[in-house]
Amino acid sequence: MTRERHLSSVLALLCLLPGTELTCPSMCLCVSDAVSCSSSGLSKPPRLLPPYSVTLDLSHNQLSWLRQGSFAKLPRLENLRMAHNMLSSLEYGVFDNVSSIRILDLSSNKLQVVEQHYFQGLWRLEELILFNNKITRVEAGTLIGLSSLKKAYFSLNQLTHFPFFSIQDHSHPFLTMLDLSSNRMTRLPWEDVKALPGLVQRGLFLHNNSLICDCSMYSVFWHWGLRGYDSLKDFSDEHTCSISGEPRSSIRFLRQNRFFSNCTVEKAVSEPVTVLFSNVLVPEGETVRLDCQTSLTGKDLSFTWFSPGRGYVTQSILNDTLISLFANGTLEILAAKVNDTGPYVCTALDIKQGLNATREVNVTVVLPTAESFNTGYTTLLGCVVTMVVILVYLYLTPCRCSCCKQPKPVIPIVTYDPSTLTSVFCPSPRDPHKLHVDKHVAFVDPMASEVGTQWIPES
Repeated sequence: MTRERHLSSVLALLCLLPGTELTCPSMCLCVSDAVSCSSSGLSKPPRLLPPYSVTLDLSHNQLSWLRQGSFAKLPRLENLRMAHNMLSSLEYGVFDNVSSIRILDLSSNKLQVVEQHYFQGLWRLEELILFNNKITRVEAGTLIGLSSLKKAYFSLNQLTHFPFFSIQDHSHPFLTMLDLSSNRMTRLPWEDVKALPGLVQRGLFLHNNSLICDCSMYSVFWHWGLRGYDSLKDFSDEHTCSISGEPRSSIRFLRQNRFFSNCTVEKAVSEPVTVLFSNVLVPEGETVRLDCQTSLTGKDLSFTWFSPGRGYVTQSILNDTLISLFANGTLEILAAKVNDTGPYVCTALDIKQGLNATREVNVTVVLPTAESFNTGYTTLLGCVVTMVVILVYLYLTPCRCSCCKQPKPVIPIVTYDPSTLTSVFCPSPRDPHKLHVDKHVAFVDPMASEVGTQWIPES
């Protein structure tokens, strides 16, 4: 009784505590490792949240300010959504101790300047969503340190410039989408734009801006058009530029290219991309080498492979002992496995000339199979085995009659008189002249008797 009373007292004290780390705020909904506090009228994040939270949704609230370390007690946080709030700026250290964040959604807020310190420490960040704010400037060092960034959305803002030079192959090897559409850009540093990694150029969205028509602009877009970038094909009517800077003289330059007939397009950017395809079949466990031979040649090429199981592979980020990337672009896979099967795409980039070319290799890893028999040998072997079984049955089956002591092989008897059936297997004593034959029959055809009965041989 004393032990039970002590236990109940401890439980009662725990229940009287103001809150525990496992408590879900009353205005939120907690399911597994996801916490949703959306549309709860919050002016600041809840102080006590489950520390095991992986997803936190604070969207559609009235958040206007975030203090330093607002999410420091959520070390496992990966998905943070704060869309549709009233945030105009972020203080220093807002994301301290949450370097595990992979998706950060700050869309539909009132951010004006994206400062350099905003995303410091978020080296695992993969998606940065900032569309539909009032952003007029992105500081040069904002994206520095975001080495895992794959997608960045800056559309529907008021940007006039963007630090393209801060995005390089070694600093952002995974970046495949940069959305700058629906802003107020008039002129862009085209030399910096052409120097962007090939994957970034392929996923760069610039439609619905206020670009001024000039030959430099047209040259870059014509270069991308040859390569069939989806960012141009999907929004061809939304790509406009104004002649002499007059907004009223806006043209759809991807369709009305006669205005650029006097422009001299650089020869370097006029060459179309060559895509080479090949198929490779490799047994499991063997080493396979995939070359990156493209239409580009030179010493200043950089190579990036995209593999189905490992994602993007570059020399700067390669840390896998089972895969190697050589200086000439060759990709080597040691001890190939079945899950290595799939398309491998190599992109060769010439930064100086602003060219890239692609090679695709379809790899199929198969399990080793036993060597199959030739059909002729299989048939011959079957015949030999059948003959051996027949001979064994004919000559080696033991006699079942007590009078047969030393059986000798004789020619099988197919038909005979029904009156002599008994003597076929063992001669009757009434037939002394047949005792010396000592016959042994294995296969006997059925024979009808005078009354129509059928003979069934013994096995």
